[in-house]
Amino acid sequence: MSCIRSLAAVSFLASIGFSTTVIAQEMISDTTARKQPLTAWGVQFEEFEYRYSDDDEELGVWNADAFYGTDEFKVRLLTTGEYEIEEQAYETLENQLVGQIPISKFFDAKAGVRFDTPEGPDRTYAVLGVAGLAPQWFEVDANLYASKDGDTSAEIDAEYELLFTNYWILSATLDATVAFSEDEEIGVGKGLVSTETGLRLRYDLIDRAFSPYVGVVHERKYGDTADLAKAEGGGTEDWFAVIGARIAF
Repeated sequence: MSCIRSLAAVSFLASIGFSTTVIAQEMISDTTARKQPLTAWGVQFEEFEYRYSDDDEELGVWNADAFYGTDEFKVRLLTTGEYEIEEQAYETLENQLVGQIPISKFFDAKAGVRFDTPEGPDRTYAVLGVAGLAPQWFEVDANLYASKDGDTSAEIDAEYELLFTNYWILSATLDATVAFSEDEEIGVGKGLVSTETGLRLRYDLIDRAFSPYVGVVHERKYGDTADLAKAEGGGTEDWFAVIGARIAF
């Protein structure tokens, strides 16, 4: 009888051990599955707008970003442009294809290539930059560009959002460009090239997927770049009234 009891106890313990092993394997498998990076994609127009200047210039302007990847690595296609409505010509047209990886809790590094294809001469640049959230909740995107001819420049975009309510949001933006060498063919002088500042008041209609806005934008050229613009008969400073929408899907 004691032998039978011993065999029963051993069988019971073995069954517990087998069940525990199976449960542990299932937990490990579930944890491994959860650790797999989630692939996501999206398209967003930070700016999709009509501009009307103080000298009656009309522009269609966009600043868009499409991405595909995980939190560990993303491929991004960025496009910005200004289309002169009366002349039916691209004043600026810039496209970037970059890979992006996290380098800290708040910042990502990126590298890739940029293609400028406006109505004038085309340009191709290598791109190296960082993007993320700076102290005081400023969104920052800083890039260094180098062309195949050795021309280099840097650009920084900064944005700060002030929430009046969950729906009414005031966005302040600054875009500044500095050139470390001159490229007279495209009207770029050495030094501070240009700045663009803007204020846009938007209303979140559909869960930040569609947010119409109105605003004002100021553009200015400086130094050698301003001199080149004057020599071509162009202006160096413009104010624009703006109406548009921020779109995401």
